[in-house]
Amino acid sequence: MNLIRMIEARQMKAKRPDFGPGDTLKVHVKIKEGDKERIQIFQGTVIAKGGRGANQSFTVRKISSGIGVERVFPLYSPSVAKIELVKTGGVRRAKLYYLRNLKGKSARIEEKMKELEEASGPGTAAQTE
Repeated sequence: MNLIRMIEARQMKAKRPDFGPGDTLKVHVKIKEGDKERIQIFQGTVIAKGGRGANQSFTVRKISSGIGVERVFPLYSPSVAKIELVKTGGVRRAKLYYLRNLKGKSARIEEKMKELEEASGPGTAAQTE
């Protein structure tokens, strides 16, 4: 294993949830103000994901006071304290840049059900006859 891959592997030790475009995330970002450090939550929809290895990044978009705000986060950055997956969106595109032109209800993304409730697992109506 060469030196660059060893350094990247050491940086990528942080566990991150598996998410993709269309998913709604809560990104806990460390913000330093003077001597103090606090965590601010940025919640929005993932509109793009890119890069490989330790250079992966993702773009999150939210509407704040009627204005669209986008932030690009490096996936393995030390400034990203935690990433929470709020809901999974069902989209058929890798980049959702078309959401920039949509407003209101038309900008919503349909939530993807969890593989038809795990292929009709226990507790379905078909089994409780």
